[in-house]
Amino acid sequence: MNRQYNNQGEKWTALYVRLSRDDENEGDSNSIQHQIEILTKYCKDHDISRYQIYKDDGFSGTNFAGVR
Repeated sequence: MNRQYNNQGEKWTALYVRLSRDDENEGDSNSIQHQIEILTKYCKDHDISRYQIYKDDGFSGTNFAGVR
């Protein structure tokens, strides 16, 4: 991601979602979609308009060791 920031310190919010072990065999899992819905609603409710979603769909705490 390549962003230019203005001199006033434009702030962005990172929304991080990750795979639930219960959903790991379902592609773009239901838990990922649900997390995104919850977090984007939070942003809307709190007037946060600048955000970027980061997702690890396919990596859970049980298979994350080799990922960097």
